[in-house]
Amino acid sequence: MGSRVDLFAEIRRAARVEELSVNALSKRFRVHRRTVRQALESPSPPPRKTPVRSSPKIGPFKDTIDGMLRANLTAPRKQRQTVTRIHARLLDEFGADLSYASVRDYCARRKPEIAAEAGYLPDVFVPQEHASGAEAEVDFGEVWVILAGIKTKCHMFTFRLSHSGKAVHRVYSTQSQEAFLEGHIDAFEDIGGIPTLHIKYDNLTAAVKTVIYGSDRRRVENDRWVLFRSHYGFDAFYCQPGIEGAHEKGGVEGEVGRFRRTWLSPMPEVDTLAELNEKIRGWDLRDEDRRVSQRRCKVGADFALERPLLGPLPTERFDPGLVLHPRVDRSSLITVRMAKYSVPARLIGRKVRVSLRASEVAVFEGHTEVARHERVVVKGGESIVLDHYLEVLRKKPGAFPGSIALSQARQAGVFSTAHEAFWQESRKVNGDAAGTRELIEVLLLHRNMRAADVIAGIRAALTVGAVSADVVAVEARLHAGGSISNRHLVEQRDGQEQRVVSLTQRRLTDPGAVIAGLPPDTRPMPSVTAYDDLLKRRPTFTAPTTPDKEGTTNT
Repeated sequence: MGSRVDLFAEIRRAARVEELSVNALSKRFRVHRRTVRQALESPSPPPRKTPVRSSPKIGPFKDTIDGMLRANLTAPRKQRQTVTRIHARLLDEFGADLSYASVRDYCARRKPEIAAEAGYLPDVFVPQEHASGAEAEVDFGEVWVILAGIKTKCHMFTFRLSHSGKAVHRVYSTQSQEAFLEGHIDAFEDIGGIPTLHIKYDNLTAAVKTVIYGSDRRRVENDRWVLFRSHYGFDAFYCQPGIEGAHEKGGVEGEVGRFRRTWLSPMPEVDTLAELNEKIRGWDLRDEDRRVSQRRCKVGADFALERPLLGPLPTERFDPGLVLHPRVDRSSLITVRMAKYSVPARLIGRKVRVSLRASEVAVFEGHTEVARHERVVVKGGESIVLDHYLEVLRKKPGAFPGSIALSQARQAGVFSTAHEAFWQESRKVNGDAAGTRELIEVLLLHRNMRAADVIAGIRAALTVGAVSADVVAVEARLHAGGSISNRHLVEQRDGQEQRVVSLTQRRLTDPGAVIAGLPPDTRPMPSVTAYDDLLKRRPTFTAPTTPDKEGTTNT
């Protein structure tokens, strides 16, 4: 026979159809009469009896082990006795001859029983229902990124609406308060509102200064965080400290891992975090087409119903930057969070106001912004802008070739091949010092003109062989006003129209060309003949005569 269920079924059928006795059924199916009687009483076989094994070695120590397990119920979480410690104490203090496996098995069986006897309930998760537009959860998670060719540890801010599961992610180089606030602002603007009930958090230092133990939810919050919450009008719900509170915002805990596995594996390779966050915006939109667990609707459909129920955004955007007031050193640099940033050289020795943000650093003189840098991730790094040193380099052109500002400008592509060519030609014509000064004058044009116009002016000047900043300025203005001032000047030649760079180039290349829209230049060439006539009319003077001592006349 196959199983005991099949055996019992065959015995019952034979007794019902053939009306065999218990003894006959026992002989036919070769089982004990007791088994036949069990089959006739019930179609379900009785469970097998588990033999009770005696534990002669551990028996005398059961009360001792139970006492240790009861002591764990009131001991601090990090100082509870483990099975290894209980086994070691039994050997050292009580002289027991017990194996680790026997102690482990006994503790595993008795631990839940002792907790139940003391009135402790096991951890039970109660399913929750979240009102639409009311709740959200926030958390940070670590991610690794190949940033400009270097493996870099970053931090991913995650904001998740509890009802629909709509999530917003941003990656920052730091987990500081400015990144915490900037992530909230981006999330609020992406979802178009604010949760009306509360947002759940860990006890992050960006928001909480002190956890008041002995109370469930009371916290001493950071003043700037309180100001931010008041500005946007929402409440904070703080989870229990440690691992005990992780389940209170399990949605965002799982979202961090899901997004990291889905979109950030393998490690993304980008030049800047701004480029990565732009990709993440697209991934967040694609995630709206997924389903959370066994829900009937997709995330995007639930979010479309939840969005109108969110609270409104304030009219003014909160500035998430941390305000600092460093002093500019003699190198025209300020130090912010162990990194150096350049400012205009005229501010040397003065204090400036800095708004330190998650991804950038803005520098102000009064209410005027004087510099803006991408935030330096590397400790001790530098961000130096060439434009901040041009007035100094005009007086000290010899410091220009070896300057860090020039090196970083080349790496960033700001100092282009056109600038290099102009500098090389200018030094050939004007010498090193004067040629470098001409280049600096060209670089100063970038403050008031578009980079594309200045580079076009440089190329036009090099075409006509004029390595002068004035020529570059004129040609750059012509390029900038191509559709208005210059009226798309074209050259007519053999009935065809050809684009020209400037009037100067046209006259130097083909004096006989006629420009559409302008009258022909019929003026005579300049002449100095009239000035030569003045030389012919110069009066002649007769030298005076004076007699000498001998009476003769000298002229």
